[in-house]
Amino acid sequence: MGILNITPDSFYDGGRLNELDAVLRQAESMLTAGAVLLDIGGASSRPGADAVPESKELQRILPVVEAIARRFPEAFISIDTWRAEVAVAALGAGAVLVNDISAGKLDLALYPAVAQADCPYVLMHMQGTPETMQTAPEYDDVVQEVLDFFIEETDKLRALGIKDIVLDPGFGFGKSVRHNYQLLQNLEVFSSTLDLPVLAGLSRKSMICKVLHVNPDRALNGTTALHMVALQRGANILRVHDVREAVEVIQLWQQL
Repeated sequence: MGILNITPDSFYDGGRLNELDAVLRQAESMLTAGAVLLDIGGASSRPGADAVPESKELQRILPVVEAIARRFPEAFISIDTWRAEVAVAALGAGAVLVNDISAGKLDLALYPAVAQADCPYVLMHMQGTPETMQTAPEYDDVVQEVLDFFIEETDKLRALGIKDIVLDPGFGFGKSVRHNYQLLQNLEVFSSTLDLPVLAGLSRKSMICKVLHVNPDRALNGTTALHMVALQRGANILRVHDVREAVEVIQLWQQL
């Protein structure tokens, strides 16, 4: 899953894709390198990010979804949003999957909208909100608490008729560095317990930068190392900024 952030303030690539031509070039590059999914987001969810008005989010993402769907009909487009109206509009424009950081908590209309659309849904765990999530996150047992969360929320989704669910433990979303590595080490618990695919969003995140004492621009090597660990622990989808490098990791892992 290649990341296309149409935002000025994302932690790594904010502001790089403000022009539609640049987005299309990046989309083509990712697809050529082997991306299967393109995840388009119009509101930054980095720690401390302020909420973007719905109208601005729609203004950012709709032309991009429409253009990519038209130019690259073979691409599977994911919309990264927690808003029901944005999800519905993006699905109408060509997206096929909803990737929600909030598990329906920030917009109670989202679960019903996904059920109505009958589309795949990425269920992510987050403690708090993007504004507050990294303010002293605390768990008694982070793996068990995230698993309990997945069990509870998948029951809700299935009750609404949503069956095509992907689990995302939410690395960096309301977790300390230690919490993140505990989740990574036990990633297979989620897929084996719930028999659902798992998405790992590790690319250039602070759990790498803080350990290696680098900024996101220098976190590719650490990202590559953790991608191999994630695959060995049962990850089915890698959400990445650097598609070619991630594809190479997958190719090597497949030889094991």
